Amino acid sequence: MAKRRANGEGTITKRKDGRYHAAAYVYRPDGTRTRRFVYGRTRDEVAGKLTEMQEMTRQGIPAASSTMPFGDYLTYWLATIAPERLKPATLNSYEGLSRLYIRPALGKKRLNRLSPADVRRFLADFKASCLCCLRGADEDRPEGKRTCCAVGRCCERRPSARTVQYAHAVLRSALQQAIREELIVRNVARIVETPTVTPKEVRPLDIGEAKLLLKTARAHRLYALWLLLVSTGLRRGEALALTWSDVDLNAGTLRVRRNVQRIRRELIFGTPKTMRSVRTVSLPQRCVRALTDHRAAQERERKIAGQKWRAAPGQPAELVFTTSAGRVIDPRGLNRMLTILCRDAKVRRVRVHDLRHTCASLLLAQGVDARTIMETLGHSTITMTLDTYAHVMGTTLRAAADRMDDALGLETDEDTA
Repeated sequence: MAKRRANGEGTITKRKDGRYHAAAYVYRPDGTRTRRFVYGRTRDEVAGKLTEMQEMTRQGIPAASSTMPFGDYLTYWLATIAPERLKPATLNSYEGLSRLYIRPALGKKRLNRLSPADVRRFLADFKASCLCCLRGADEDRPEGKRTCCAVGRCCERRPSARTVQYAHAVLRSALQQAIREELIVRNVARIVETPTVTPKEVRPLDIGEAKLLLKTARAHRLYALWLLLVSTGLRRGEALALTWSDVDLNAGTLRVRRNVQRIRRELIFGTPKTMRSVRTVSLPQRCVRALTDHRAAQERERKIAGQKWRAAPGQPAELVFTTSAGRVIDPRGLNRMLTILCRDAKVRRVRVHDLRHTCASLLLAQGVDARTIMETLGHSTITMTLDTYAHVMGTTLRAAADRMDDALGLETDEDTA
């Protein structure tokens, strides 16, 4: 008489279509048990799957993936896990992408039923669709009849390649955490290729334009800031978060330790973008003199303001660059100031971040090596420096080739004739 199988040990049965299937009780992620089926063409194939499933159960590992909607899990991940791991600005952009685009498209999918094809299809549709139509699209509206609420017609405003990459990063990060919590067994977003980004060509100011801009900025109360941005390549938020304790005018150095960013309606001080961004920068003597004059002017402003000189909540003491009332400067306001300066200087309009590119380009033109530029700008890798400024390195590479001729002292064909 055949030995009866124990309860929960699993059974293997041949189906009418010739295939085999097995069933066994396994753990769900919430600790409860459920019956799970596996299928195969041969008995040995199914037996192997059954053994693997039973081994996971013996170790207390959930073998049944979660059936919760992906939208619910995304909400949980953004509320409890992501804030501990992401910078505030990154978290804010992830929340926006999830609310406006990812959850409407994939939110109803079961977590354990989300497939690489679903992710690939979403990224393709996201890349090809108008952002405004995606935000307010009516599912019953026929294709080709979509309109943007603001203009009454489709504005054809497509997401940038970088935005598509961010959407893919949200999916990848959320699903990776689901694996850690043993809710699913694979990250389908990692299987899908990351959308490629064609980098935009950097168009920094040339030396003539930079001189015109700084000459016009001499009359500005924040002249030292504009000179610092062009001369050291600080990020906008890094410069506006500097305190006088970070600046050593005698040694001619400053330390980058924090930044400030606008997150929704608040100005938030935090740590710099990467560990490489925490750095000490050497100051040109022109910057030292400008900062010395700026400090004296700030003291005069403080006396004139009197009781009105008051720091904003959460603002570090003794900021280098403030409003005339002693409050932190809104990074967005700096863009408006630069637009006016460009107009008055009669140079093409650039962003504040383009002054950082200008600094790197001027350093390259002076023959400064890429490693030094990487350290000055606070790039995380030298690859980022080389990729970003490859198109402006032609002069430097030509000079390097000429110096090699000088070093080797080789005679030219004309000299040997």
